[in-house]
Amino acid sequence: MLVLLPPSEGKAASGGGAPLKPEGLSLPGLAEARAAVLDELVELCAADEEKAREVLGLSEGLRGEVGKNARLRTAGARPAGEIYTGVLYDALDLGSLDAAATKRAARSLLVFSGLWGAVRVTDRIPSYRCSMGVKLPGLGALGAFWRAPMAEVMPRAAGDGLVLDLRSAAYAAAWKPKPADGGVAERTATVRVLHAPTRKVVSHFNKATKGRIVRSLLTAGAEPGSPAELVDVLRDLGYVVEAEAPAKAGRPWGLDVLVDDVH
Repeated sequence: MLVLLPPSEGKAASGGGAPLKPEGLSLPGLAEARAAVLDELVELCAADEEKAREVLGLSEGLRGEVGKNARLRTAGARPAGEIYTGVLYDALDLGSLDAAATKRAARSLLVFSGLWGAVRVTDRIPSYRCSMGVKLPGLGALGAFWRAPMAEVMPRAAGDGLVLDLRSAAYAAAWKPKPADGGVAERTATVRVLHAPTRKVVSHFNKATKGRIVRSLLTAGAEPGSPAELVDVLRDLGYVVEAEAPAKAGRPWGLDVLVDDVH
């Protein structure tokens, strides 16, 4: 099973560890694209703080993020699972998993990123600010930039198992499984979290529930091999799930997880 996650806007501090080693990151097929984004981001942030702040969509209060980006090559690096924070990652709470669940997380979780393309939670990265919605002056919109390199590496990363896609729309734009990808699309399940009485997405609880779903699967040692099996597993774990099989072959499944609590 491969679980696709969005990053978080807010991130923990880099810390004082050894700096980034790009060659040590997972998915080495993304190395050239990562270097291109890193080079332009660092150069932009080191050369023109105001322009960088505009490009990155940062408020005055987040001006310090520009300087952080300018120092990405020398800043300390920590496992991505410690760098990413926020509602989904608080609910997932990787640090409190037992040894077996931690190994499953290292094997199955893939976090999409405007800067790195995608990383494992064990990959050591510095804290940064660069969302998939950013349009760099040279490379252009990152969502579009990443499509070609991600199309090369993701079918192999997905293997022949289930792909559970929990990404937000901006990050999903960087890679969508296609019918030509060896059946990956038919083994992919996308998830929405809906407030049961209103059938509306509630952003905060949407993120928290997705984090809890991933934690539940990891702690249970569940390894569903298909979207249909995933539905059964989630129901066994106590989630209320409505499933929609694709109308056409070569399309992902759509799963709605219904919740009553929106706090």
